[in-house]
Amino acid sequence: MFRECLENVRKSVPLVHNITNYVTVNDVANVLLACGGSPIMSDEAEDVEDITSVCGGLNINIGTLHKTSIEGMFRAGRKANELGHPVLLDPVGAGASALRTNTALDLMKELNLAVIRGNISEIKTLALGSGTTKGVDADVADAVTEENLDEAVAFVKKFAKESGSIIAVTGAIDLVTDGEKCYVIRNGRPEMGKITGTGCQLSGMMTAYITANPENRLEAAAASVCVMGLAGQIGWSRMQEGDGNSAYRNRIIDAIYNMTGEELEKGADYELR
Repeated sequence: MFRECLENVRKSVPLVHNITNYVTVNDVANVLLACGGSPIMSDEAEDVEDITSVCGGLNINIGTLHKTSIEGMFRAGRKANELGHPVLLDPVGAGASALRTNTALDLMKELNLAVIRGNISEIKTLALGSGTTKGVDADVADAVTEENLDEAVAFVKKFAKESGSIIAVTGAIDLVTDGEKCYVIRNGRPEMGKITGTGCQLSGMMTAYITANPENRLEAAAASVCVMGLAGQIGWSRMQEGDGNSAYRNRIIDAIYNMTGEELEKGADYELR
């Protein structure tokens, strides 16, 4: 199934509208190109409805909010809903400030979101309506571990049912659920946390995957998480003496570019709960 999801992205070349943050916008575009999709970036309120109309999916990332981009998010989201295009929300730093938390909660209320993808602290903030995060990183107290895995799976399943969205929690252990099934994914490397924006890149790629696989969005979302984690493993295995986080970022993107469906099927490390 994951192989089919990957191949459908390559075949259909989904055009994804990204309202994303200026810290990672270039890397998001490159990862979308690497996985087989095509990116457009626009957050100007007067521009977004036209742009999202010609795209297949919309990726909303709240990492660097400003008033005009917030208006753009709502206008693009409403247009995408009207057209039946999937919308993904990446609530970067929800819990770190009132503006981020309230914007994410309002987007959840007003828009039909196909997927909400974030770290566990961000997802807890949205599920509970308030919370705290360590900047844009998950609070260590919230981390999904083998010890609290059953509790974490139950929590994200409940939130998926309540929100009506697929919930994707990424961290050392990744969880992707529609409220019924939950993929527990163990791909990735801890060193990926030393690169700015791997989560943002994944949100862009996940939007391409759910756009290209409308009948299997849960599997597509899980497949994209496995692709990113596996690329982190492959990229790390190719590091040379003198390489650092900049080289690692590029090696991850290259691994995504070169990944085959067979490689994904062989390397994806997951279980269903």
